Amino acid sequence: MGPEEIAATLRLLWRHERPGAERAKPGPSQRLDVDEVVSAAIDVADRRGLAGVSMRALAAGLGISAMSVYTYVTSRDQLVALMVDETLGRIVLPPHELDVRARLEAVAGVVYGVHRRHPWLAEASGRRPGLGPHAWALYEWQLEAVQPLGVGDVELDQAVTLITGFAVNAAVLASTSGDASQDDLDWWATVAPVLGELTDAADYPLAHRVGTAAGEAYAAARDTGREYDFGLRAIAQGLIGLSHG
Repeated sequence: MGPEEIAATLRLLWRHERPGAERAKPGPSQRLDVDEVVSAAIDVADRRGLAGVSMRALAAGLGISAMSVYTYVTSRDQLVALMVDETLGRIVLPPHELDVRARLEAVAGVVYGVHRRHPWLAEASGRRPGLGPHAWALYEWQLEAVQPLGVGDVELDQAVTLITGFAVNAAVLASTSGDASQDDLDWWATVAPVLGELTDAADYPLAHRVGTAAGEAYAAARDTGREYDFGLRAIAQGLIGLSHG
């Protein structure tokens, strides 16, 4: 997006909080509003992934022409920005606990949950931080959660980035790996004995010992739930230790 479209997108994102912002583009009278268009696009993304969100597919679902969509948003990039912020706005943010570890776990849990419910969100968010009202509200809540760490402002931002980045990656991995199923068990039952024939435990003693223990514990190639719990516990312990250092 160029500077003008970025500015227009920001105004559209903040339209409810800053009354007076106009719709994206002047045109004929509209029977829908921007919120309805964005909600429909989110529904498409939830069913088909972000790649499935096209102006043509969206228009078909709304019962309007593809060109009519452009009277609500000026581009697909603008539409995706609105989708991301609306999705974040649907999160129910719990009140902060007194316990710092519980706060850190809540920050991760909220982000993990929304990315599991909407797997397309990680791709849509991209590298730039969200600048809509719901993204800012979430960031404010996250900062309030980590504030008891007692570190500087830059470190507070980095703590949020560390926790949320871990949670997003864990959610993406869980979504692509899926939950353990009979297929996983069958796959592992096939792979394990063949690996035993092809590899020598003496050449890879740690890999053999740990891999065997993990495989028996997981009954699969991996356990994303345990990985999430362990990673979050390690991050929380590290951040709490940092604040006391």
